[in-house]
Amino acid sequence: MSEKVLMKGNEAIAEAAIKAGCRHYFGYPITPQTEIAAYMAKRMPKIGGTFLQAESEIAAINMVYGVSAAGKRVMTSSSSPGISLKGEGISYMAGADLPALIVNVQRGGPGLGGIQPSQSDYFQATKGGAHGDFHMIVLAPASVQEMAELTVKGFELADKYRVTSMILADGTMGQMMEPVSLDFELAEEVEKPWAVTGTKMGRKHNIVNSLFLKPDQLEKTNIERFERYEIIKQNEVRYEEYLMEDAEICIAAFGIAARVARNAIDEARKQGIKVGLIRPITLWPFPEKAFADASNKVKQIISVELSMGQMIEDIRLSVNGKVPVTLCNRTGGMIPSPEQVLKAIINANEGGNE
Repeated sequence: MSEKVLMKGNEAIAEAAIKAGCRHYFGYPITPQTEIAAYMAKRMPKIGGTFLQAESEIAAINMVYGVSAAGKRVMTSSSSPGISLKGEGISYMAGADLPALIVNVQRGGPGLGGIQPSQSDYFQATKGGAHGDFHMIVLAPASVQEMAELTVKGFELADKYRVTSMILADGTMGQMMEPVSLDFELAEEVEKPWAVTGTKMGRKHNIVNSLFLKPDQLEKTNIERFERYEIIKQNEVRYEEYLMEDAEICIAAFGIAARVARNAIDEARKQGIKVGLIRPITLWPFPEKAFADASNKVKQIISVELSMGQMIEDIRLSVNGKVPVTLCNRTGGMIPSPEQVLKAIINANEGGNE
């Protein structure tokens, strides 16, 4: 059995990134993800890496663009309003087909909001992330162990498909401490013949660019990119099911909300209510088929969220009206309690749709 160490979620992300071969980090402090930058500031100089606290979030994401264009593994991290500032650079990276890992440890919003945990950046992350037609792979950890493992997976998927990957965590996941094993299998980095690394070896010149002045050329590029997204949808959907074999009610939740929901599900089971959980691990691509299949056997789906209701829209699209999909939520930095989720389960079991 591998040795475990007690780490904060933010620290686990940073150490996992280093183990995944990331030697370049550019960021800017903002609560509740600042520990990632602080950890990288200590570790990177010791391993020959680069840590740079940029003058702004905008500067940081453009530094990520440059290092990725050179073919190196690179990451940045921030919290909600900081990710918004990075949006233009994220879109430019999508337009140039550049891989990188972006971490969003969410806080309450909109605006400056508050520093408590939230899941209200779901739309921003899963519906593109900035201007233009594009997607990021979005991974949602529900434990400190997954914070580490999905960081490694995020780098691997980004390189494999030439896309940006995002870890979409919440403030609770970033700040909580749990035992974590960092002894996991790492995939080798892929070759990047497209990178701008100089032409001394006699290869043709590479150009990394997101500017297409001819409309037909831009259209062709976007269509080709979305063909790649379809391959991601086919191959990279990840989710966890809990007690869904005989479930008559389905809870949908990710991140800290899923952990709260499991406690409520266990209590409901003790009361004889057949309820289970589908926990999306990839928020994009979304596990549409899992929810479509569940709609053939359950009488209601309850989406538990730390927002005013965002993931619920993807669930409703997935089930296509077969069963009611209701919301159990808190927002503004508040977290649903197991008692609140249990009440929603009992209401659904008694035939309520609210």
